[in-house]
Amino acid sequence: MLMRRLGLAVCGVLTVLALPGPARADGPTGSAGGCKNVFVCVEADAPGSPGGASSGTPAQDSKGGGKSGNGGKSGGSASRWSCTYKLADPPPPADSLDWAGHKPGDGVVYEQRCIFDGNDAFGVNRMVWAADPPEGGGAPAVDPAVLAQQAVDKMLLRGAQIGITPKPGGKGVVGMPVYLWTATGPETYGPNTASASAGGITVTATAKVSKIVWQMGDGTTVTCTTPGTPYRPEFGKRPSPDCGHRYRVPSVTTPSGRFHVTATSTWAIDWQVTGGGQSGQLTEVRDSAVDITVAEVQVLN
Repeated sequence: MLMRRLGLAVCGVLTVLALPGPARADGPTGSAGGCKNVFVCVEADAPGSPGGASSGTPAQDSKGGGKSGNGGKSGGSASRWSCTYKLADPPPPADSLDWAGHKPGDGVVYEQRCIFDGNDAFGVNRMVWAADPPEGGGAPAVDPAVLAQQAVDKMLLRGAQIGITPKPGGKGVVGMPVYLWTATGPETYGPNTASASAGGITVTATAKVSKIVWQMGDGTTVTCTTPGTPYRPEFGKRPSPDCGHRYRVPSVTTPSGRFHVTATSTWAIDWQVTGGGQSGQLTEVRDSAVDITVAEVQVLN
């Protein structure tokens, strides 16, 4: 995609460098002549150019000791392009053209920054798809923490699937024990596990609820580090052994006539690079809520 004569052609007022680099596997492979839909067209007699067009892999600038833009063949002067790559965070949607016909998990999309002849004024930013990470430097182009977040994004983490006595639609009594609990499936309490891979790196994340904070609607808060105990009739008037409450006033004391109960689940997520190495932790928060009615006991004389 290089021109054979030395020069700089500017097409339009605002332009982007016409790069033959590793954009998309189905991208243009011919000459940069014509300069259609670009901002700045660069014509140079140097054999190097940003990236390797056919490999689907962003290539290191030849001045850094990597591949030359002509597929690694010798001859001519060194490439005058210099490109850097950053993992797209967040990654483009699955239907984005940036994936070049591929799907998430099949290669990686990077933010590419290329400058010509060391002059940042002649620079290009664009999204490029690659089957493998950029070469050179020995450092991974993929940030494991970014992959960890991508793994979390694959999970379906919900708020608590609230269980409570009295049930919504029913009626409780002031002073009676209130049981609080949640279903303990992967989506509501954990553990929930997912992985994400890019550039030869795989990160596995495991999420589990560390606590649920219950706002009871009467101004009190109950913090539970267990999923709670579901109420059973044989429990009678015994209080919950691990996650419960007692109302001291009826719900008619609120504007709505009901107590609005909110459960806030904190998901603690541990992640680690497969095979050992870097690890870390992320946190996600989810809410759910119900409304209940609590009345005073009516005493008949």
